[in-house]
Order: sequence, then structure tokens, then C-alpha cells
Amino acid sequence: MNKARLEWILSGLDRYKLSPTEDRFVKSIQQVFNEKHMLTDKEEEKLEGFYREKSRLVADRNLYSPKTIATPGEKKFRRTRPKITR
Repeated sequence: MNKARLEWILSGLDRYKLSPTEDRFVKSIQQVFNEKHMLTDKEEEKLEGFYREKSRLVADRNLYSPKTIATPGEKKFRRTRPKITR
């Protein structure tokens, strides 16, 4: 894993509320990367899985999340029936 990818994942995790054990895990990953300039495959998989799990949570999203912003195409219009005269 390169430094840019690690920073991207860590910045994404900053948006979520982490438990103390999760916070310790993230700090230890940062420390290992700073010392060795690399992570093992197992550490990479665990970190990316942890990020995927956290990013699936909808409760932590803010008001400006793409899921909550309505696009103009999503607006539903009421269809009117044509008048039939006899």
C-alpha cells in the first residue's frame, strides 16, 4: 500500500465516530507505516475491510451526503388524466 492510498483511507475514517479499540487500531497502523513505510497484506486487508464496514453505515452521513441530495430528475410529478368529452 502506498502512502497516498493509506492517507485516503485514514481521512475517510476520520468522518466516522470510532470506538476506543478501533481508534487504537488506526493509530497502530499509522505508527507501523511510519516506521516501516509498508504494511503487511493482512494489515492492508483488515484496514480496507474496516473502512468498507464503516462507510456502509448510513447513520453517520451528514446532510450533504450524495444519498440525501435530490437531483432534478428524481422529482416526481403528478400525472393528470386527459379530459374526455362526449
